[in-house]
Amino acid sequence: MNNYNIEQVVPHREPMILLNKLISYEQNSAICEVTISPASAFYSDNLHGVPSYIGTEYMAQAIAAYAGALAKDKGEAVKIGFLIGTRKYKTHTPIFSMGAVLQVTVSKLYQEDSGLSVFECCIKNNNTALCEAKINVFQPQDPMQFIREQQ
Repeated sequence: MNNYNIEQVVPHREPMILLNKLISYEQNSAICEVTISPASAFYSDNLHGVPSYIGTEYMAQAIAAYAGALAKDKGEAVKIGFLIGTRKYKTHTPIFSMGAVLQVTVSKLYQEDSGLSVFECCIKNNNTALCEAKINVFQPQDPMQFIREQQ
């Protein structure tokens, strides 16, 4: 495992990089971290945190970090992917509270040669599960060509 900054492996730019760091990754899984603060995207002063439905995007970006790290390990460019859908999103909290240090774990369940993959995802704080979901993503061989074909 190499030590990549999150900006190196997630194909987004500030302010839309929502995660703080890639903690670890292996062939079929990764763990990322985000600390909730007033500087967090989608932070609400009224809620003193981030609404937990943003967890879907934390999960999708953790999948992107996983894919980006594996690509960089092979000397390839980090490619964009697409969040296709979320299944069985279950949240145990309405808000990710100010100061919470969230660990976002993603584990690949299934992958097709076409680029379609399914990941089991979980967000925890202090080893307590806050959200769980299965996330479907698609990473085509040529993302820009795919985008042009969809227009």
